[in-house]
Amino acid sequence: MSDILYDEVPSLDLADFNSDDEARRSKFVNDLGEAYNNIGFVAIKNHYLTEELSKKLYAAIQKFFSLPDDVKQKYEIEGLAGQRGYIGKGKEHAKGRKTGDLKEFYHIGQEVTDNDPIKEEYPDNVWVDEVPELKTVGLEVYRRLEKTGIEMLKAIALYLGLDENYFDGRVKNGNSILRPIHYFPIENPEAVPDDAVRAAEHGDINLITLLMGASADGLQVLRRDGKWIPITALPEQLVVNVGDMLERLTNKKLKSTIHRVVNPPKDQMRTSRYSIPFFMHPRSEMDLTCLENCIDSEHPKQFEDITAGQFLDQRLAEIGLKK
Repeated sequence: MSDILYDEVPSLDLADFNSDDEARRSKFVNDLGEAYNNIGFVAIKNHYLTEELSKKLYAAIQKFFSLPDDVKQKYEIEGLAGQRGYIGKGKEHAKGRKTGDLKEFYHIGQEVTDNDPIKEEYPDNVWVDEVPELKTVGLEVYRRLEKTGIEMLKAIALYLGLDENYFDGRVKNGNSILRPIHYFPIENPEAVPDDAVRAAEHGDINLITLLMGASADGLQVLRRDGKWIPITALPEQLVVNVGDMLERLTNKKLKSTIHRVVNPPKDQMRTSRYSIPFFMHPRSEMDLTCLENCIDSEHPKQFEDITAGQFLDQRLAEIGLKK
C-alpha cells in the first residue's frame, strides 16, 4: 500500500460499490482502503440521504437551537451521560483537555423495533414538544445514514479480507447516535478563553462517522506529515471517516485521523454554524480485539482486548459526559 499525502479528501461513488460490475466494485473497495490507510476520510456520493430530507432536518434543528436556553434545558436529562436529548453549551471537551468546546448539541439514538433484548440497554429518545417534526425527520435521516453506513462497512470488510457481511450482525440495532450540533454565536469573542475552540482536535470514538452538511468552513483533518488540510465536500456528498473502534479492530491498518473545527475570524464569531454527524456504533458486546490478519512481525498488536461497550464507557468519561 503506497503512502499518499492527500491535499484534499478523496471522493468516491457508492454506486460503484453497488453495481453488478465486479471491476467497479473492486476499484471502490481498493480506493476506499487506500484512503482509509492514509488519511482516514472520504467523501461519498449516491448514498441514501436525500437533499430534501437534509434540508428538513437542518430547518428543524435550527428551530430547536433558537429556543431560549431554559426551554432547551428541559431536554437535558440527568443520568443519561449525554446519550439522548440536549447537551448544553461547553459540556463536552476533547480527550486530554479541560476547556469545553464552543458548541451545544442534541442526540437521537437507536429505536429498537424488533423485540431485540438489546433495547434494555438504550434509554428512550427525548423528543421536543416545541419542534414535533424533529422526531419524524430525525428518525428517517437516522435510518438512511445507518443504511449507508452498513454499505460502507461491507466495502471495509472486503478490503480487510473478511466476509462482506462481517459487520452486519455486529451493527444491527447498534448504539449509533445522530448528533445535530450548533456552534453558537459568540457575542464577545474577547471574553472566550484563548484555548476555547468550536471542536478541539480529536478522533471519533465509534466505527465510522457519516457527516452530512460537511462544507461549512472550519473542519480540518491532520495529515500524516503534521499539516492540517480543510475538509470540503459537495452538497450531495457525505464525508465518512474511520473512528477509534475501527482503528483498534484493524490494529491501526485503518486510520482514525485527528480532526477539529477551528474558530472563524473574530469578526465572524457572532454567526452560527451547524453540522450533523452520524456516529455509527456497533452493539456493546462487539469484540474489538485486533483482527489476526492485521497483526504480523512488522505490525505487532498495539491494543488490549476490549468490547465496544467498555471502550465507549471509558471514552465518555474521558470527554466529560460520564462521571
